[in-house]
Formats: sequence, C-alpha cells, structure tokens
Amino acid sequence: MPDTNSNTTQDIEARLSELGFTLPESVPPLFNYVPYVVTGNTVFVAGQVPIGGASEYKGKVGDEISMEDATSGAEQCALNILTQIRDAVDGDWSRVVKCVKLGGFVNSHPNFTDMSLVINGASDLMVAVLGEEVGKHARFAVGAPSLPAGFAVEIDAIFEIK
Repeated sequence: MPDTNSNTTQDIEARLSELGFTLPESVPPLFNYVPYVVTGNTVFVAGQVPIGGASEYKGKVGDEISMEDATSGAEQCALNILTQIRDAVDGDWSRVVKCVKLGGFVNSHPNFTDMSLVINGASDLMVAVLGEEVGKHARFAVGAPSLPAGFAVEIDAIFEIK
C-alpha cells in the first residue's frame, strides 16, 4: 500500500499557525485513566474537554452557553486531541495515517437538537489541520444531560498511525 500521508511536522505547525492556533501543553489526567493508549497501529484518545482555551466553555448548550461558544469549545477539544496524538507519535506527524473516528458529547438542554453542528467545530478543524485525506473521519454527536465539571463538550478519538 503506498504512503499517502504527506503531513510533516512543519506542515502541521504551519497549518495550525495559519488558522491562528497553537497546540496546548498536555494536561495530565485527574482521575484513574491515561490520556491515550497505543495498541498496534491504533491510538485511542480519551475524552477531551475544552481545557486550555480562552474560555472555560461550561454550561448547557441551548440554555447557559450559545451554540457558537460550544462550537469553539469543540475546536478546543480537537486541539487537545491533536496534542495527545502529537505525544503518541513523539512529535512525528508523518506517522499519522488517519483520523478514524471522533465521538462527540454535547451537554445540552433537552430541546437542543443541533449536536452535530457543535461537533463540526472539531471535525472541521481536523480536516483543516490534517488535510481531507487524513483528517476526514467517521463520527457520532449526541446530547448528554451533563458532562464532567459542567463542560459543554467532550470528544474522544481513534487514529491510525504507523
């Protein structure tokens, strides 16, 4: 199978910079889990909340926080996921083959139905940073009655690496 991943560390850093983003430092887990697990050629990234951004992105979407702010929170979750992937591949982005799947949870008011639009914040950022071929992924987006510490969004991920 030919190597179709042309992402280098410089490519990723340049795209992030062009988009006005930098990857945050890794945040150690506060509970009994690890931020990611590598098994074979798969990386499972634990659920990431929007820590590290300019806002805390807390509250119920459609009630205490706007959809736009929650979408920005989903972007921050994606940046945190990319930080974990960077750590998993020891900073060598050429090892990232594919973002396979994102799982998105939205802390939402019972009448809120636009969870997919909120999680698009993360999906769009993955494609913008990693490119269409590597960044496009399967996904789910569901509403939840609450999330840890009252965050508006939590997203986990599965990546293929080499």
